[in-house]
Amino acid sequence: MLERISRQERFDLLVAWGAISLAFAIIFLKESGRVDPGTALSLIGISLVTVGIGFVAHEMAHKFTAIKFGYWAEFRKDNMMLLVAVALAALVGVVFAAPGATVIYANNREGGGLSKEQNGKISAAGPVTNLLLCIPFAGLLVYGGISSPVFGSLVSLIGMMGLQVNAMIAAFNMLPVSILDGRKVLAWNTGIFIVLIVAAFGTLLLSYYPQLL
Repeated sequence: MLERISRQERFDLLVAWGAISLAFAIIFLKESGRVDPGTALSLIGISLVTVGIGFVAHEMAHKFTAIKFGYWAEFRKDNMMLLVAVALAALVGVVFAAPGATVIYANNREGGGLSKEQNGKISAAGPVTNLLLCIPFAGLLVYGGISSPVFGSLVSLIGMMGLQVNAMIAAFNMLPVSILDGRKVLAWNTGIFIVLIVAAFGTLLLSYYPQLL
């Protein structure tokens, strides 16, 4: 699997991962209302883990679904969007989770072009992966609530941040605008689009009310 990830793609993923992790860490730091170095380092560390899992899994889901259909695909970062993401997080408190895109090369092994159905399925793979990742993070959040106070609080924090990060990535990407996944899923199948966008925004809303879990 790793041999299918080029050196350039690994570099782009690493840079985008760092920038988006910083953006989310800024958001969580603002929400915590604490600015001491210990809290900042903790949130950055947890953000690196949770965003790393969610972001990389999202892009790899696009990549390997495209490969399954016979296409080659690689993630490419967008430096301007990375700067915008960090700036918006710092100034407005919003994460613009579009650090780049997985580029799909148009000719497959049969020589044909990307069909609407294939494009829709490749696009849906990312948000679906994030929604699936919400399940174990929600489990950590619940488990943390019934564990010892010190250990439980850390586990709960990881679970909460992981749940919110993945829900945010799924919800943002399901918006049916511009080059986001939602537009391609909607063009392919309206029913699946409705299910995914409702699930994504519903999970995002639920992630801010952990007592309902």
